[in-house]
Amino acid sequence: MNDFLKQWGEAAYTTTGFFWMALWAFILGYIISSMIQIFVTEKRMQKAMGEKEGKSMLLGTFFGFISSSCSFAALAGTKSIFKKGASFSSSIAYLLASTNLVIELGIIISIFLGWQFVVGEYVGGILLILICWILIRIINPKKLIEKARKNLESEDDDAMDDSKDWKKQIKKEESWARVAKKYKMEWQMVWKDVTVGFTIAGIVAAFVPDSFFQTLFINSGQGNTEFTFFEILEHIVVGPVAAFLTFIGSMGNIPLAALLFGKGVSFAGVMAFIFSDLVVFPVLRINAKYYGWKMSLFILFLLFTALIGTSLALHYSFDLLSILPDPSQVKIQDKEHFKIDYTFFLNIAFLAISAFLIYLGFYKKKDVEHSMSEMAPKSQLLETILKYAAFICYVWLAGGLIIKFIIQ
Repeated sequence: MNDFLKQWGEAAYTTTGFFWMALWAFILGYIISSMIQIFVTEKRMQKAMGEKEGKSMLLGTFFGFISSSCSFAALAGTKSIFKKGASFSSSIAYLLASTNLVIELGIIISIFLGWQFVVGEYVGGILLILICWILIRIINPKKLIEKARKNLESEDDDAMDDSKDWKKQIKKEESWARVAKKYKMEWQMVWKDVTVGFTIAGIVAAFVPDSFFQTLFINSGQGNTEFTFFEILEHIVVGPVAAFLTFIGSMGNIPLAALLFGKGVSFAGVMAFIFSDLVVFPVLRINAKYYGWKMSLFILFLLFTALIGTSLALHYSFDLLSILPDPSQVKIQDKEHFKIDYTFFLNIAFLAISAFLIYLGFYKKKDVEHSMSEMAPKSQLLETILKYAAFICYVWLAGGLIIKFIIQ
């Protein structure tokens, strides 16, 4: 019993430590994302997407890069630009860039995993887009694309105002009040995923033995960094399965990715785990609702194939350049999370900025209207489960911290 209580306390402390490490990065990322979404409207994006496929691919990638990292917002945005006439390839480019090339994700990865994974994330995001583009050109699924567009024809068009000059808008307090409201919405979209994801990471760190990971990921652990091709391939396939079981978004999955790498999972396997937020069942179901099941399964095939190719390419190219990261560099469980260092001062500074935004958007300029961004239709059952799971996580964390700092 004493061992369990000790592990409970360690799990809760590790989770809160993870979140403290990442807090300033979350705030910075979501403020940047909120600013971009207010000053660069979706209609401007759609207007800029030209007829030429090469140009539209580049623009789709760029607009995905400056969008929100929330998968559900990315799915809705992808549907919207595809419906407005963007090519299927550029729509997929937007989807992949929205979930793999966004600024806030790179910041979180740099904190937990290091620069090699940041490079892997951004280079890998571009590779995912290129592989999907090549596959679409080779397969050329014209009938599927036409049918998918017909499935969207019955939906009402959403009117958006693109008449305002962003250079003038950026100088107005009302615009920053809208940024504050968007910032709140960003947190509303991810708080459950982040809570559950970080709590699971703390529990895994404290309770799950290394032998479990060595069974799940062949030949991992025990300081091994040399893997055969088939072992790496197995890690790449199992990575998305692990992500599928957690049902957590990309931001909440990063501490888990760091734990996997620290336990000896190959670089390719960890990258596959990070890339796999679009090959989980909720995404498959939403795409089916938008485009039909055949197109949804085709998108799943595209993304999973691209994920395997990208993870393999990253692993062997990093190995060739002798820049594969060392698992020993990730020691997040034993870290002293709450010392007075740059993280402490950054967190205080960005919490102050958050407080100012809340004051501006919800007190000083509370009457400023701001419409909610379109979101993909979430499963009500899954959302309810996640909400109650998050509340259970808070009880778990409170109990664990009491045990660690008061009882023991």
